[in-house]
Parts: sequence; C-alpha cells; structure tokens
Amino acid sequence: MSRPGAIAVVAVVSAALGGTLALALGKAVGWVDDDGRRVETVLVPTPDGAAPAAERVEGDAARPLVGNGFDASELYRKRAAGVVTIFALFGEGSIDDVTAAQGSGFVVSEDAYILTNSHVITTAGETTGNEAPSAADTVYVQFRDGERVPAEIVGWDVFDDVGLLRVDPADHPVSPVPLGDSSTVVVGEPVAAIGSPFGQESSLSVGVVSATQRSIDSITSGFNLVDAIQSDAPINRGNSGGPMFNARGDVIGINAQIRSESGTAEGVGFAVPINAARRSMQQLIRTGRVRYAWLGVTTQTLTPRLAERFDFSETRGAAVQAVAEGSPAARAGLRGGGRETEFEGLMFCPGGDLVVAIDGRPVRSAEDVVRAVNQQQLPGDRIRLTVLRGSERLTVTAVLGERPENPPTLAC
Repeated sequence: MSRPGAIAVVAVVSAALGGTLALALGKAVGWVDDDGRRVETVLVPTPDGAAPAAERVEGDAARPLVGNGFDASELYRKRAAGVVTIFALFGEGSIDDVTAAQGSGFVVSEDAYILTNSHVITTAGETTGNEAPSAADTVYVQFRDGERVPAEIVGWDVFDDVGLLRVDPADHPVSPVPLGDSSTVVVGEPVAAIGSPFGQESSLSVGVVSATQRSIDSITSGFNLVDAIQSDAPINRGNSGGPMFNARGDVIGINAQIRSESGTAEGVGFAVPINAARRSMQQLIRTGRVRYAWLGVTTQTLTPRLAERFDFSETRGAAVQAVAEGSPAARAGLRGGGRETEFEGLMFCPGGDLVVAIDGRPVRSAEDVVRAVNQQQLPGDRIRLTVLRGSERLTVTAVLGERPENPPTLAC
C-alpha cells in the first residue's frame, strides 16, 4: 500500500498500500473516483467460538505441486483462485464521501479466514504520535471470478504488519492455499508473488529469494520487523498483503514493502515471514489481539573486531547498549553501556553486559535476542540470560513484560 509523502531518497514504501493507496480504481472497479482519495480503519473483535484457521488444508488446493522444477504457470493454475483483492473503505456515506484503499490477500482455511497486511485494512502507518490505528469502516473481498463479498475485520498486528479478515463461506466458495515454513527458506530459491498491483487483479510475478532474516524498518510501528524475506520478484502498489509462494506452492511470506527511489518495483521487496504471520493469526482468532513479550533493552551485535577494541572476552553476542527504566531488564539487573564511542564508522556503547545465551540457546547477534523474546515467549514468561559482565559469567532471570505500542527512547 502506498502512502503520500512516504518516498525519500531511498524510501520504504508499502508495496500494496492497503491503508492509503490513492488508486485510480474509480470507474474500473467502482470504489474510487478520479480524485483517488485515501483510506482509514477500525478493529472488530473476534467472534466468540471462532474456529482456528487450518495451517494446511486438505484437498487439491493444499497439495504440493508435482515435479522437481519451478513451474510458474502450474503454480498460478493451482493457487491463483486462493488469492483475493481487498477494498477497504474509510468513512461513511456514499462512495463520494469515503477514502478507499486496495490491496491483496489470500484465503488460509475452509472457514474463509483471509490473511493480509495490517496497513491494507487499517490506518497503521498513517497515524502520528501515540494515536492508535483505526480499522476500515467497510471491507470487501473480490475473488478471481470478479465476485465481491463483504468481509469482517477479525483483528490486526501492527508489529509484524499482519491483518486478518473473514468472509462468510456461504457467500462464495473458497480455495485455501497452504502455509509453508519460512524458517526453511534459502537464498536463491525461486518464488512467485500473486496479487493486484495497481488494481490489476490476479497478476503473477516471479523471482528468487535475495536474502533472509532481514531486520527492516517497519511501516506500521516503531519496532523493526525481524526475519523479513527479501526478494527480487516485482512487487508494486496493490501487491501488499498478497502471498509469496515457494516452488511447491506453499506460502512463505506476505508481501509487505518495497525499497525504492521511484516508488515502484526496483528489485528489492520484502515479505513478512509466514511463521510470524501464523503466530499472529492464531492469537487473533483466539483472542482478537496479539501480545508480544518485551525485555526493555537495546543491543548491538558484537563482532570480533568490536570485541578486540573494547576488551570483551567473547567475540560474538549481543552487547547491551541501554536499559529502559522500570523495564523487565532493569528489574533483573541488566546493565547497559557507558559513553557512546565511534569505531570504524559505528557508534557503540561499551562497558555493558554481553548476552551470549538465552535459556541455554546461543546468542550471536542483536536479532537473536529479539527472536528469543518475541517469537518464543509471551508476557509473564521467565527467561534465563547468560551474560558476560567484564570477565565474570552470570545467569540473570527476567520476567518479561508486554511490548509497549511505541518503543521508549533509549541512550547510553
């Protein structure tokens, strides 16, 4: 989704612009006039007793594709029916009185749950200060055959930019697509994106995985998105919320962003890993909201050269730079670094604790701390951190809190 004024010299731009895409859909789809106005959104709680979405679905649509090669035409034939176009309307009254956004999504279960990006169906990324995002007043889902049905917003997760919709299966037959395992994605493997760039429904683009485990700026929150999948498959405005498939036809990510100087595809697109999206989806179905654990530190990846320069006894780990006041880390006694120092063009706060393991699992980077806390824990859980404090090796126990909507400003 695109956002006016979001492009700088190198801008992180919503690939589909679900929250405020001023698309010239007007006469073509009947939702936006020639002025192409923008969109805003609202949270709808999960209905009681909602059934969990299937992680894999039985039937032809969920079977891996046959063959050893990458057959884009066969993948499209098998999976395109499960990909939908989403129209989000912000405001009430006639079509002339509302703002509209358009993005993509995909059906994940026979119960007709549909995954997309939070910025497609809410104002996430458009609000300022501490203002919470709001959901679209009306959402429609259009299937490949052109039929359009109303959708309910189950909820959203701004931290991983995930949105969840549901339509009534009685309104239209659904063709769920299977969810894969994003932890097994490797650089160089072929991928395909299906979505509605610039309102062109059911468009296919192909490419390869350019990188994995990217930590990128989020367009919907102040926290970084960790483990994003980078691809050179062309992703444009309107692709946001659509699936990224592997060669087997399993969804490995949700197309979410492009990095661009022009505002259009330039071969650097990013997808939310499907494992993170699945976690968000399951919580949204269960409770209508997503909870993230929070430790309350900023860390810097320690490299051998940094370790040598600042006299660390280990060469790898996550060096604690600052600790938020009153945070779980502060209560556990973790220590941040001292005066910020420049070394080889990098700003570093030496003298703090070095986290080398969490619950016995090695920590080799700052991102490892985020993964251990956010992907494997919930607020209230206890974790054991193995830290080096000078030459002393300590075990510190922290009771995790809940991640705040906006990260606190921390400094050495």
